[in-house]
Amino acid sequence: MQSLIIHLTGTDARRENVATLRETLPDARIVPAVVGRTEALDFPTAPGTLHAPSYPFPLSAGERGCFLSHRRCWEAIADGPDPFALIVEDDLHLDPILWPDTLVLIARNADETCFIRLPAKEREQVTSVTDSEGAAKLFTPRIIGLQTVAQVVGRQAAQRLLAATCTIDRPVDTTLQMHWVTGQRVQTILHSGVSEHPGPSTIQKKSRTSGKLMREIRRAIYRARVRRRPQV
Repeated sequence: MQSLIIHLTGTDARRENVATLRETLPDARIVPAVVGRTEALDFPTAPGTLHAPSYPFPLSAGERGCFLSHRRCWEAIADGPDPFALIVEDDLHLDPILWPDTLVLIARNADETCFIRLPAKEREQVTSVTDSEGAAKLFTPRIIGLQTVAQVVGRQAAQRLLAATCTIDRPVDTTLQMHWVTGQRVQTILHSGVSEHPGPSTIQKKSRTSGKLMREIRRAIYRARVRRRPQV
């Protein structure tokens, strides 16, 4: 299995962690991250109304760059010789005790059609477990969680996601929640040994105190609408 590490080259903040990931992950290579303020300007975007439910916030430059960095990885998988690959962001941290069991689960279950999330925050509710190894459990969540620190993406899944995202109108993790748009089933491995390396987010947005309450209300309404469309 090949590993694709999304990393903004030329920056020092996560260079040491990237070096560790290159030594730890199977067949790892760096995929240069897309710079949202410059490289992403020509990619088609919409104001949150492309799909239902509509997304209440405008895409930031960082979110555009993050989305197109993942699309760059999907393109590499779709055009490559391997049936699937691991995509990780450069703030990934691995538990050396739990991670080997996750690799076993991936080897048993990943194929060209798969999209398997390895979330840093275990917020999805475990329903019917498909497979397990040690503490790691593979299942299909009814409501797909957010964040994209690590995931296994199959070649057919990558092709499907590329076709569904020729125009973008919301962040990549929010788009991946919309299985009714992408046509892609999403599975999750919990207790996978994945977490985030300490440090600030590269796409974190600052809001004025006066606008935070309204933003949280809009976010809660949006998430309630997403919950009405669970994976079966």
